[in-house]
Amino acid sequence: MLLSDFDYVLPEELIAQEPLAERDRSRLLVVDRTRQTIEHRHFTDILEYLKDDDLMVFNNTRVTAVRLHGSKQTGAAVEALLMRRLSPGVWEAMVKPGRRVAVGAEIAFDEGLKAEVIDRTGEGGRILRFSAACDPDELIVSLGQVPLPPYIHRRLEDPRRYQTVYAAADGSAAAPTAGLHFTEGLLDSIKARGIRTAFVTLHVGVATFRPVRTENLEDHDMHTERFEISGESAETINSSRGRIISVGTTSARALESAALSRHRVAPMVGETKLFIRPPYDFKIVDGLITNFHIPKSTLLMLVSAFTGYELIKRAYSEAVLEKYRFLSFGDATFLY
Repeated sequence: MLLSDFDYVLPEELIAQEPLAERDRSRLLVVDRTRQTIEHRHFTDILEYLKDDDLMVFNNTRVTAVRLHGSKQTGAAVEALLMRRLSPGVWEAMVKPGRRVAVGAEIAFDEGLKAEVIDRTGEGGRILRFSAACDPDELIVSLGQVPLPPYIHRRLEDPRRYQTVYAAADGSAAAPTAGLHFTEGLLDSIKARGIRTAFVTLHVGVATFRPVRTENLEDHDMHTERFEISGESAETINSSRGRIISVGTTSARALESAALSRHRVAPMVGETKLFIRPPYDFKIVDGLITNFHIPKSTLLMLVSAFTGYELIKRAYSEAVLEKYRFLSFGDATFLY
């Protein structure tokens, strides 16, 4: 298949710019692969579609990336997306415009915070060493902004709304957005049903928002993301007797990257470049809770591989017609 096969018209007004007041009040598009049916529900109705022997797998990554705006000594504006704290005052970062920020360059931010570029990273990033009159890491936290996706243009008033309620493992540049619909109360209701849960970690990289630029998908170089499946989680997954429901495409990529055979994964810590697109034989995932994805994206290709190209195309057409809210802060789908 070609990149152009995964294009569709997404009206700009359907791109959600802020989360709903209550996490679990979003709409839910339910797609049954076997019956080839589409239903329009609300997210709290997800309990009606879960079975007692299901296992739900969540990605517990926590967004720790921070966006700062500063300038070089020349006055040129610089944006720094701090990805990972390596040691006190030292961060791995992506900077824009990267070509003009060389090793040795100094960047000035507000309130006396400064950074020196001390090294480059393999992914085109930089290592920044910060200094300030006070603790630079505390100043970074107070000055930094939530690194929202480029299609969201409104400032997020409450940074907690770009974290799942179960976020625990530091290291992500973006939230696993399917999990944003879950509340503590909904999770309690799931547990009260006896439905088992497991957690994996996949740290979403900033490259997840980069467009696919090759019409021939065979030529696309999939970005790398770090993931972990603990021994305990692997044991829970491997002992599952029912369906395995992946909460999010990130959980699905982690599970399929560690797949040994049908419903069996290896405990592992590593990196994945797994590019899931039609045709693909899913070994672990039987159901997928996810948001709506941007045209021509690798995530749209993943859900097309899971549900079937024609069915997902019809589902997205209905969602546009019914004015669902799209992308990170938008509504959800349950594909099974």
